[in-house]
This record gives sequence, C-alpha cells and structure tokens, in this order.
Amino acid sequence: MPIPAHFTDRLPLVLQLARRDVAGRYRGSLLGLSWSFFQPLLLLAVYTFVFGLVFKSRWSHDQSRFGFALTLFCGLVVYNLFAECITRAPSLVLAHASYVKKVVFPLDILPWVSLSAALFHAFASLAVLFVFLVLFGPGLSPSALLLPLVLLPLLPMILGLSWLLASIGVYLRDIGQVVNLSMTVLLFMSPVFYPASGLPPAVRPWLFLNPLTLIIEETRKVLIEGAPPDWGSLLVYLAVALLVAQGGHLWFQKTRKGFADVL
Repeated sequence: MPIPAHFTDRLPLVLQLARRDVAGRYRGSLLGLSWSFFQPLLLLAVYTFVFGLVFKSRWSHDQSRFGFALTLFCGLVVYNLFAECITRAPSLVLAHASYVKKVVFPLDILPWVSLSAALFHAFASLAVLFVFLVLFGPGLSPSALLLPLVLLPLLPMILGLSWLLASIGVYLRDIGQVVNLSMTVLLFMSPVFYPASGLPPAVRPWLFLNPLTLIIEETRKVLIEGAPPDWGSLLVYLAVALLVAQGGHLWFQKTRKGFADVL
C-alpha cells in the first residue's frame, strides 16, 4: 500500500483531522457521537421488521427471520465503509481548497483521513452487529477474530480509488454526481440483499468483478458461518488492490501540480 513519506510523522495529523471530521458530523446534536451507534441499531431494527416480518425473507431455509437481518447487515457494513469513502472522494480536495496552496500540507493524506473516519463508523456498526450476533444470532465463533484480515485487502482498494477520484474531482466537477449514482447501482449489484450463490452459474463469475463481492462473502463466512475465509482469493484481491492503490497514488501526485491553477 502506498504510504506517504514520513507517514509515522504524519499519523498524528491524520488522526487529528479524522477526529475533527467525525466530531464535526455530530457537532450541535443532542446525542453527539452516540449517533454513530444509534444509527446502525435503528437500521438493524428496520431491516429486521421489513425483511423478517413484512417480506418474511430467509437467507436459507433453516435461518430465522432475525438471522436474515444480521446476514444482510454484514454486507451493509462492508458496503457503507466503501461507499462513505468513495462518495466523498471527488470533493476531498475541493472541500480543503485552502490547503492546496500550502506547500507544506501533504494533500495525499486526505484519503487516509476519510478512510479513518469511515473505519470509526464501521467499527461502531460492527459493535452493534457483534452484540446482536451474541444475543439473537449464532454467536461469535473463533473465526470472527479473522475479520480484520478479511477487511484488510479492501483498504488499499479504497485508498487507490479515493486518490484517483479526488484528483479527477478537481478538474471534472460532474464526477461527484456520477459517483453517487454509481454507488446506488453498486448497492444492488453487490451481494448485500442476496447471496452470490443465488445467482445463475453463468452470471456468478461476473459478480466477482465487483470489488465488494469477495469481501462481503468472506465477511459473512467468518461472522455468520463460523468458517475460515478463502485465503487464496483474498491474497489475489490484496495484490490487485495494492496495484490500484499504487496507480491511484501516482496519478494523484502527478496531477496535484495543477490543482492550484484550477481552484
């Protein structure tokens, strides 16, 4: 994963900006940071009611109605982590235009800041998910400890795409609208509301071109099924993600010289 030079020196700055980013979203609200836990809790309750009671959906024949909501929520945690960073990426530089002309400010850490804030919200959602898995689901098996390794390959993929979109967003303002629309499409083209195994065999391989499919499937495997992940597939994904991250970072560094002229 491309890490900016002297990243250990910049880490306090990344954490400070991420903390400011998270706090800024809830500034002035009565519950403050508690909303980061109440929101996924409310969503999980809504999914349970809609899919478990209204549509009476099942992921498998032996799964409870609440189990379907938990399985669905696993996919949404991964999707939300990805979507939060990617939808913000086109406006990252635009939202910090005052930093562009400050030669000493490392603009390439902005995607790291966005990712750090998104990880905070993902951890809050996972905390809610873990509690409900223990209380109403199959519980937490030892394979749940492997979840960080399952999510790890997704992080350089997010960073690479964020660097790319942040750069393009400076020169092409419409890219933000395109990305927002694409994220809505991606939600339904990812195995969030359905299992990948439920698709026809001829279509299934195409679904795995989606950058979220493997991570969602493996997340459910370690949390819901209590099985170890497919290490081979994750290693291939990680290799591709590192290439995307390297390419996105190089593109950002080459194009950042013109940011001040455009802004």
